Amino acid sequence: MSTPARNTICLWFDHEAEEAARFYAQVFPDSSVGAVHRAPGDYPDGKQGDVLTVEFTVLGIPCLGLNGGPAFKHSEAFSFQVATQDQAETDRYWNAIVGNGGQESQCGWCKDKWGLSWQITPVVLTQAYTSADPAAAKRAFDAMMTMRKIDVAAIEAAMRG
Repeated sequence: MSTPARNTICLWFDHEAEEAARFYAQVFPDSSVGAVHRAPGDYPDGKQGDVLTVEFTVLGIPCLGLNGGPAFKHSEAFSFQVATQDQAETDRYWNAIVGNGGQESQCGWCKDKWGLSWQITPVVLTQAYTSADPAAAKRAFDAMMTMRKIDVAAIEAAMRG
């Protein structure tokens, strides 16, 4: 038997933890679905035999999906930040999330159909706004503030001035 992770992110879902885990495992590398545990008895928002928890990994991060019912919703106070290498990778993740019932937000943020927030952040953006050149950093930051999905070429152009 393997030793459980010392720290696991527990994500509360209404009743779709397994569906979400399987979607994440399909979309992101170093992601997988592990054990699916069924409720040993009835509980306030489910019946004996319903999926209660799902062990899964997203981009190497151990997670537990808990089907706790509708009492609690995801918010932007928690998000996965995914560093992407180029526009193609940025587009792939963004389009997978938004195209599967999710919604766009601002500055590289989007939500999946379960309400979980994702920051799809090209590495060039992080490098741009942490640049040692304050004017270049401000130009890149100002460009980002006008975007939904990050446009790598526009960030690079803003950096150059």
